[in-house]
Amino acid sequence: MAASKMATGEKKKKYSKETQNEEERLEQQHFFRVISAFRHYRTHSLQRLDKAERCFRQLPPYQQKLLPNHTAHLGKLRTCIDQNYDFLLNIIKMTENMFENKDYTGNGDVYSDNTDGVMPETALPLPREFDMDKVKTTLKQFVRDWSAEGKDERDACYKPIIDEIQQRFPIDQCDPFEVSILVPGAGLGRLAWELARLGYQCQGNEWSFFMLFASNYILNKCEGTNSITLHPWIHQFCNNRSSRDQVRPVAIPDIDPHSLPQGGNFSMTAGDFLEVYREQEVWDCVATCYFIDTAHNIVSYVETIHNILKPGGYWINLGPLLYHFADMANEASIELSYEDLRSVILEFGFEILKEDTKRPTMYIQNTRSMLQYEYDCVYFVARKPLLVVANNHTNNSQAV
Repeated sequence: MAASKMATGEKKKKYSKETQNEEERLEQQHFFRVISAFRHYRTHSLQRLDKAERCFRQLPPYQQKLLPNHTAHLGKLRTCIDQNYDFLLNIIKMTENMFENKDYTGNGDVYSDNTDGVMPETALPLPREFDMDKVKTTLKQFVRDWSAEGKDERDACYKPIIDEIQQRFPIDQCDPFEVSILVPGAGLGRLAWELARLGYQCQGNEWSFFMLFASNYILNKCEGTNSITLHPWIHQFCNNRSSRDQVRPVAIPDIDPHSLPQGGNFSMTAGDFLEVYREQEVWDCVATCYFIDTAHNIVSYVETIHNILKPGGYWINLGPLLYHFADMANEASIELSYEDLRSVILEFGFEILKEDTKRPTMYIQNTRSMLQYEYDCVYFVARKPLLVVANNHTNNSQAV
């Protein structure tokens, strides 16, 4: 069974009561902003279709006749939006009390007497365009993590990490239940789930409420395979080879999320990686996939990973360096080249055991689109030495 509830990470810093209250207020505000984005999905999506229909109606009649199937296609898109919306409503209905040690909902404020059982749109803050894009991205994340269509992406990104862990911690030579693995930036949880399915003690960590809401649903609510049908590509109006490609369905999950071995140890935590994970030398392995470039300060990520690994523990990484905060106003961001990042990793005392700087992968890619993006990712396996001594770097160590 998957974890029934997620834990929010306990902040270890000592804050004044006023600061703690303000942080909790902002967290609750963010929680409801994400709820609002899910709730406004249908309204927002139909506005885009209304624009498309208006543009079509403004064509001269003879040009409209050249497109006899266009109106019917827009009708199919509306139906797909409704189906996606029903799924998203089910996700946010599961958010009440989803955290075992935090209640953001104010004793059920997400629910109402509406026919769909969710707080009306008018009672929620208007979502930003950025938030609506995140909802659409979340739908595509389900394809990557929990559909048969996403298998090629998973094989390119997750399989090298899984294979490496099995090589470093062979199940026939150790008790996998005693091997503790952390997956920061777990997203919808598939990589962490796969490791738990092999018998390892695995914990996923995620900060984004978009991902947390969605992973909570797929891990705890879904039963059986291919029980849900999504239409993740309907918002892509460009680079479609056919109209059928835009409305094609995707079934999830491709495997029963409840099929973990009896007595398995799998959990998810919510919160900022740097705040949640402060206890030193507790993890045998940290597996990062498309994660390290989510940092405001990537040096702090390296430092934290080094600190929380046991001596002799492994850090396995695969991903690009698409720094998430690089172009955001009023957001701090340290953007290092891989060459500079590699130097930092070595300075903290890691030994790089394997390295490949041109590992081709894709991310939530529409395989039938005329436009394809591919990353040449960095893949490396680094080891924290068994014996370390302090050096001149603050909170740092060096191999001897």
